[in-house]
Amino acid sequence: MHKEILLVEDNPDDVELTRLAFDEAKIANRLMVVGDGAEALDYLFARGKYSDRDPEDLPSIMLLDLNLPKVDGREVLQAVRANEATRTLPVVVLTTSAEPFDVEASYALGVNSYIQKPVDFEQFVWAVKQVGLYWLVLNHPRTA
Repeated sequence: MHKEILLVEDNPDDVELTRLAFDEAKIANRLMVVGDGAEALDYLFARGKYSDRDPEDLPSIMLLDLNLPKVDGREVLQAVRANEATRTLPVVVLTTSAEPFDVEASYALGVNSYIQKPVDFEQFVWAVKQVGLYWLVLNHPRTA
């Protein structure tokens, strides 16, 4: 049983590219997509429309865009790291920004990895394959 991947992304084109890249990379984990930071937090903490979800059944990884509506990616990261249940969830920022401030702020808030989204589809697929290989195959996550 593969644990799902939580994709927090508000751009439908980037969501579709990510789906295609995961298919191309043959990553079997189900992709759960939420479109803003507030929905991501509701999902992770089993609130609102996700209140029937088991809050202990966390995704294997969260791919997080920084510039999101409602609650931005930095705030999502802060909330995830502040909560005992989600503190060790692997979080990879996947964003268009390569601004040094965004990179530094993300690491200061506890992101595990920061990846700038490649513009070219083939490079994007390659990047997603590497994320999948490392975080879903090679990495040994902490156990609660």
